[in-house]
Amino acid sequence: MSDDPLWLFGDQLGPHVHGVTAHENREVVLVESERVLRRRRFHRQKLHLVLSGMRHLADELGDRATHLRTRTYREALERLGRPVVVHQPTSHAAADLVERLRADGLVSEVLPTPTFALPRAEFDDWAGDRETFRMEDFYRAQRRRFDVLMDAGEPTGGRWNYDHENREPPPKGVATLEVPGPWQPPEDGIDERVRADLDAMDLPTVGRDGPRRFAVTADEARRALAHFVQERLPHFGPPEDAMLTADWAMAHSLLSVPLNLGLLHPLDAVREAEAAYRSGDVPLPSAEGFIRQILGWREYIWQLYWRFGRDYLGRNALEAHAPLPQWWESLDADAVTGKCLSTALEGVRDRGWTHHIQRLMVLGNHALQRGYRPADLSEWFATAFVDGYAWVMPPNVIGMSQHADGGMMATKPYSSGGAYINKMSDHCKGCAFDPKKRLGDDACPFTAGYWAWVHRHRDLLAANHRTARAVASMHRLADLDAVLEQESAREQF
Repeated sequence: MSDDPLWLFGDQLGPHVHGVTAHENREVVLVESERVLRRRRFHRQKLHLVLSGMRHLADELGDRATHLRTRTYREALERLGRPVVVHQPTSHAAADLVERLRADGLVSEVLPTPTFALPRAEFDDWAGDRETFRMEDFYRAQRRRFDVLMDAGEPTGGRWNYDHENREPPPKGVATLEVPGPWQPPEDGIDERVRADLDAMDLPTVGRDGPRRFAVTADEARRALAHFVQERLPHFGPPEDAMLTADWAMAHSLLSVPLNLGLLHPLDAVREAEAAYRSGDVPLPSAEGFIRQILGWREYIWQLYWRFGRDYLGRNALEAHAPLPQWWESLDADAVTGKCLSTALEGVRDRGWTHHIQRLMVLGNHALQRGYRPADLSEWFATAFVDGYAWVMPPNVIGMSQHADGGMMATKPYSSGGAYINKMSDHCKGCAFDPKKRLGDDACPFTAGYWAWVHRHRDLLAANHRTARAVASMHRLADLDAVLEQESAREQF
């Protein structure tokens, strides 16, 4: 490996550049590209996190860091005047850019990614000639490969996952889970300067500015992980799918941001959770549920992004072509009547973050029922969420949420009526809509919308053994024609 400077993208910020590593004492190049900052309508807080992370790393590295603010990446490397080494980028577009820069002599070498556990070549060996993929198969292979929650070659506790135990509704009669709050970093002068610079640049952002809630340094990431494992992981498992209006974080880790900034290696997070279980401090369902999110789902999404390729974003098996509404794109939660949807949009507007069930079963469910264009929706998630990146969202949105890939990832579309939301949240209490009603001014848009969606895709759903029952139930609805007429004209949500 050459001694050329190491150029880090904004989602590759450590800890591989610290301490005794192959990069010890190597010059590090960090570039703030104005073109990148302006090319999408990013959430204001996401831009803050990325810039804060880059500037904090430059400050930590001192003389080792060359920190450039230029119009483009190419301009920065030409100004540097020396070729750079770079880790494999996290998107097809960035990989294409690196190859062009390499052809022009500005990049000398492309190294493997340092921020995921499983090398891509090993995934390709595991995947073989598969055309459809199931996370559970991959997850079990990951557990074996990295010897996580394994005892004498068998899964700890005799079962591979405890998903059934981790689907509990929120406790009755409580507004919050009453667990210790999430770790939050103190802001400093760097954050103050980032905020001032963002104000001066007047970028086309969405969402509100707010306090920095997520780690942007390797040290902060370690602190956030330790706090979660000690204080919140014991409470995480059973209610991980639940939603409470007044408790936006529940017992979730909020580690997706430092993980996706490259500040925290997934195996470090997984090992800490396993150790907490082994020491008796964390129940097995909670430890396993968290480990499945990191070593299973996150790694799986990363690998499938590359496996599915560039054309995957254009898949649209359900022929959904409706544009995203303006109130959705602008995060106008106040324009939405339904409490579950307004609460989720409010979370995106105010924090750039909601947990996975709000993403899948509220935001994604609504978009699926209304037929929003999957590619537009994927782009929205990637830019409006502080942990959203080009590699994260296509498999999550095109595959899991919108079933636009026709079943390459999931065995069935994930749609439901208001009954699911009523069971798993307190949102329906005091809402203007009744989850039990599908007709009338107070008919729940999710309940009525679900039956309209089933009707629209009845042939596809009838051919799937996991969804055929929904079609049979739809045919028994005496008021189906009225529901369809109502939903075709619905404007209020």
